Amino acid sequence: MIPVSKLPQTGTTIFTVMSALANEVGAINLSQGFPDYECPAELIELVNTAMKNGHNQYAPMAGLPALRERIAEKTEKLYGAVYNPDTEITVTAGGTQAIFTAICATIHPNDEVIVFEPAYDAYAPAIKLMGGTVKSLALEPPDYRIPWEMVKRLISSRTRMIILNSPHNPTSTILQQDDIEQLTTIVKNRDILILSDEVYEHLIYDGQTHQSMARYPELQQRSYIVASFGKLFHSTGWKLGYCMAPAHLMQEFRKVHQYLIFSVNTPMQVAVAEYLKNEQSYLALPQFFQEKRDHFRTGLSQTRFELLPCSGTYFQSVRYTGMSDESDAEFAKRLTTEFKVAAIPVSAFYNKAIDYQVLRFCFAKKIETLDRAIERLMKI
Repeated sequence: MIPVSKLPQTGTTIFTVMSALANEVGAINLSQGFPDYECPAELIELVNTAMKNGHNQYAPMAGLPALRERIAEKTEKLYGAVYNPDTEITVTAGGTQAIFTAICATIHPNDEVIVFEPAYDAYAPAIKLMGGTVKSLALEPPDYRIPWEMVKRLISSRTRMIILNSPHNPTSTILQQDDIEQLTTIVKNRDILILSDEVYEHLIYDGQTHQSMARYPELQQRSYIVASFGKLFHSTGWKLGYCMAPAHLMQEFRKVHQYLIFSVNTPMQVAVAEYLKNEQSYLALPQFFQEKRDHFRTGLSQTRFELLPCSGTYFQSVRYTGMSDESDAEFAKRLTTEFKVAAIPVSAFYNKAIDYQVLRFCFAKKIETLDRAIERLMKI
């Protein structure tokens, strides 16, 4: 029997494709968003200690109380928002699971969800699986600002959710105060939820402020906020994240979570709960990554690529207009096979594969890795 596909237009993700090609030809992989350096040694020791101390069985469905308490403390210190760790915070198997769960818990057939593109590729499939309708709004380089007047035109009686991502993958832009004001006006007196993907919350540069939905009570009360310890502590393979929401929204989230994943690996929760006691574990991240960003941008400025703004995340987008007439997908593959540097074509983040001749590089790498990549890119 051949099942009828629920996602007939969906294939293998571009991240898997480009990483596989990079491995095949021995290229420097600046495509997929993961570090090539180890996570903190202290954190590994804490995991080992947790395992040796017997923390190897199921954790509570919502996550270890100690970890949820650390998350609540961190959120209140950073954003002035109070979340009840018992009823408003759930530990998840990474940010993507939290995103899927929030969509699964709230989106019904024919509900409309506004998605700003280029967008992380997990949003649209989850919406479609629930029978929802993706209302895409394409943003344009170089600044990729949200045209809020266009958003107003997309709102209908069936609009159920707006998905935001700041700092934004893949464009590296961040929400500004004006965006918050516009968003607040649009959702006021409307039954619209916000799914705020904030997995890069601590990767913001040049002294700018992260505009978390948690900062604004009128937005917080309608928001699922998603975060990731994998991004925070250079441990993407651990798949550990969390979601925060008001109790009535979290109640629906947990109904799905308990059957989708039930609970998340215990020893790593124990370790992260202990590690978070040191605030510098996350407060030092902007400087750590800005040094890499600045180094990479300085090197790229010596190439023929046009640098696009980078205010957050660990991604740098570039235009190659004038260097080639190839599509971004074709150019990214040739860059990988001929020059041995892998990048992601940004058209893959658009539902209709809109091509602005933009590539995305990941700079969460050792300085020597970035230098080797720059040396090769200078030859194009």
